[in-house]
Amino acid sequence: MIEPRWTRWATAPVPRYTSYPTAAEFQDRFPRATLERWASALDREAPISVYVHIPFCETLCWYCGCHTSVPNGYDRVARYLTRLHQEIDLWAKRLAPHGGARHVHFGGGSPNMLAADDFFALMEHLREAFAVHEESEIAVELDPRSLTDEKIAAMAASGVTRASVGVQTLSPRVQEAINRLQPRDMIEKALGDLRAAGIDAINFDLMYGLPHQSEADIIEAADFTADLRVDRVAVFGYAHVPWFAKHQAAIDASALPGLKARFAQAEACAAALEARGYARIGLDHFAKPVDPLARAAADGTLRRNFQGYTTDPCQTIIGIGNSAISTFREGFAQAAKDMREWTDAVEAGGLPVARGRAISDDDRLRARAIEALMCNLEVDLETVCAEMGAPAHGLDEALTRARPMAEAGLCEISGRVITVPEAARMLVRPVAAAFDAYRDAPQEGRHARAV
Repeated sequence: MIEPRWTRWATAPVPRYTSYPTAAEFQDRFPRATLERWASALDREAPISVYVHIPFCETLCWYCGCHTSVPNGYDRVARYLTRLHQEIDLWAKRLAPHGGARHVHFGGGSPNMLAADDFFALMEHLREAFAVHEESEIAVELDPRSLTDEKIAAMAASGVTRASVGVQTLSPRVQEAINRLQPRDMIEKALGDLRAAGIDAINFDLMYGLPHQSEADIIEAADFTADLRVDRVAVFGYAHVPWFAKHQAAIDASALPGLKARFAQAEACAAALEARGYARIGLDHFAKPVDPLARAAADGTLRRNFQGYTTDPCQTIIGIGNSAISTFREGFAQAAKDMREWTDAVEAGGLPVARGRAISDDDRLRARAIEALMCNLEVDLETVCAEMGAPAHGLDEALTRARPMAEAGLCEISGRVITVPEAARMLVRPVAAAFDAYRDAPQEGRHARAV
């Protein structure tokens, strides 16, 4: 149960901290020459990761905050694929020699919008362009409503090892309210077909805080997940940001659960999953104890990037496609969100960067502290400063910012160690914000509320 004294932090807009600085701090008209300089300066021995964005869905789910659209026919998808292959070649030519790709992630949108042959050809091109290792994890986000046997076979033939299935909720009433109708047997069939094809590592995405949703609804989804022996579960809170995601205006805001109900739903889901043997990880993930994500959380090697919690240790992530974000040690670069702008840039033969940010040593220091707290619910400031080559007191400002939260019970401070207690796990983001040097900028309208 959420404590009344936590309300000011629970209702405050705060980043999810999948990066630092966050994408809200990216600068427009970022120089392409800067990105190309970063790309040409990779460590020859270090592996990289690749993210591929497919910005299309068959239908638009009203809760979604992702960059996607309905193409109304495959021609638009095919044209996008042509440019995507061109962009892959642009990156391949500009990247310095590196240690090959150890992780490939297809996100969206719905990557299974691609025709089977097109997905296979795309993966073959990626394998050739980025020297994808045979043992690499190849993960794909899937919408079970548009998943066919042919597409599953193509993914299996392409080497896909992990599938993340969007379940969200099983409640017909809630599904109707968010425009995502997918009966239980459709999800069960998708899971069985994936496993039969040899894609054994399965993630489910669940949501709380949806219109008309109840605790019973979210517990039902958690038990369904456990019954199907899913390996990993992400439990996201619906963020109602219609000023950012215009289609969310179709959701009846009066039907959304309030703060106390949202908190109760999240905790009920967590309790149900833990009772079925899942380990709770970070802010909102769960995994079977034998899963690599749970093992990483246990041994302190868990990481966090734009795909959320991950075992991927790569410092360089190449983002391919409209709106995709690339990560380098030197900073971040995001491709144009506008499809025409992205297309024009690719056709002109340049990497399609529109926004980005170079990062400083101070940014890296704060990023490491935030990641440690988000992953472990605890951060030793002196240890982080030593790891990053900063003075032992380099993060003491965060202690001052965190003290009001410590007084309210959101965290505990012992010397230079900040710990978030289990009861306040869902409020780790406001505690992480104590390290954020950009938090003095106006936040309303830039981020969703903490709970």
